[in-house]
Amino acid sequence: MAAGAPDGQRYPRTRRLTRGSEIREVMRRGKRSGTSFVDVFDLTSPFSHPRVGVVVPRYGHGAVERNLLKRRLREIARRDLLPALERRQLNIDIIVRAKREAYEAMQAELKPGLLELLGRRWVRGSSSS
Repeated sequence: MAAGAPDGQRYPRTRRLTRGSEIREVMRRGKRSGTSFVDVFDLTSPFSHPRVGVVVPRYGHGAVERNLLKRRLREIARRDLLPALERRQLNIDIIVRAKREAYEAMQAELKPGLLELLGRRWVRGSSSS
């Protein structure tokens, strides 16, 4: 079990998109949606479960700020996006790519936009093929 993560609250490796080639494929072929803080790309997954990847460009910010933003986005993916996708049995790969404005946002500002996008985009089963 991951340190600090209660049982059932992990972000297992099988649910992450980490390979550059897979990330580029989703960003190239996937359908793009977005919020004021992130762009979201989704593509049907070749696996029988959803996977989420996070991309945070530097935009002139240092490593500390960048890693903090990555941790915030991964936490939203782990606690909210993945469980919602699994409940709906949507087997899609999602890339969450931070916009420049995301560096100034707090987690409380990032989460509602992503959850609204989830409801608008994937609840209806409209993921791209």
